[in-house]
Amino acid sequence: MFLFFRDNERIRVIFSKGAVVLKEIGDFAMTNKERLMATLCGKPVDKSPVNFYEINGFDENPSDSDPFNIYSHPSWLPLIELTREKTDRIVMRSINSTRRESVELRELKTTISHITKQGVRHTMTEIRAGDRLLKAQTKRYPDINTTWTVEHLLKSPDDLKAWLTLPDHEEISTLDYREFDYVTEGLGDTGILMIDVADALCQVAALFSMEEYTIVALTEQKLFHQALEKVQRGLLKHVEKVAKEYPGRLWRIVGPEYASPPYLPPYLYEEYVVKYDKPLVEAIQKHGGFARMHQHGNQRDILDMTMKTGCVALDPIEPPPQGDVSLAYVRERYGDQMVLFGNLEVSDIELLDSEAFGKKVWTALKEGTAGMGRGFVLMPSASPYGRVLSDRTLRNYYKMIEVYESFFS
Repeated sequence: MFLFFRDNERIRVIFSKGAVVLKEIGDFAMTNKERLMATLCGKPVDKSPVNFYEINGFDENPSDSDPFNIYSHPSWLPLIELTREKTDRIVMRSINSTRRESVELRELKTTISHITKQGVRHTMTEIRAGDRLLKAQTKRYPDINTTWTVEHLLKSPDDLKAWLTLPDHEEISTLDYREFDYVTEGLGDTGILMIDVADALCQVAALFSMEEYTIVALTEQKLFHQALEKVQRGLLKHVEKVAKEYPGRLWRIVGPEYASPPYLPPYLYEEYVVKYDKPLVEAIQKHGGFARMHQHGNQRDILDMTMKTGCVALDPIEPPPQGDVSLAYVRERYGDQMVLFGNLEVSDIELLDSEAFGKKVWTALKEGTAGMGRGFVLMPSASPYGRVLSDRTLRNYYKMIEVYESFFS
């Protein structure tokens, strides 16, 4: 990537050995959408994009009276406004919004939800699979923007064998893109849509507790592959259809981290991720899309295999101690092939004082834009999920923008 920015009406292009004056122009400002798309394509930009990840200023509605809408608390309003005014917005929408489960599967499935006097939403799901009744339970607190699984659907290899007998998703000739269109039109030039897809590993692993998943994936590899193949059959066809009919979009593939160390040995990353995600990446990028792999945690031992998928972007590249590689390490070795999204920890946003956090932002910008490469997007690893946004957290989001603007001034 060539990184351009203004300097006394000149544009400088950064190379690994320093800056050279390319040409003089009066202005080189880009819209948020232009900046993001140019970055994904590895083309010149006026500055690297900055993004707040799940916080996008589009989905957060302060006026929504739903008791589970944490963004109705007034502490969130300044951050929502900051997001709209100062960031390159990326709004995620699941590929699942374009289709539904098969009629056969819905007939085997029962879901009941209720809210307790304390305001907690409990959801119970039962699926009849052969002679077994599979059960799962989740709960959601009104002041925490996440859903906790308190009972996983599968508890043993025998449960997985029963699950394998369930009908696959049906193929649908016409998909519903109204939600994608709504986001794209609503954002205009202020950002882009990102299509979110859980890979086969993510969908199977999430059926178990983390403890049971790692045991089954390690000791029942043939059975586990059967489960991955069952998901992949319908998933790949679905991705191919969406990628063809909704081309040129950024995609996020979720799930590879389930096979990262220390959960599983690296050779199983090749088996459970590369084998199944490479066809997804190829389907996406065949029609001009951009596949971004989402992986938290340790990366050093699996990055070469991640590259085998052919993806052109990676997030969130967590620094030690959350991960095991620096942004500089990834940039030096893989930055010419992938756009790097990261690598600020949300825990740092919530806990560090502004001076210390500002130094981390500067380091991320310096490492992310060093030398030649495909591109960099400054971005946190996640977002706060409590109803009340602390003053410290808000100050650090402002600090992130302050340092970002100073870096490119």
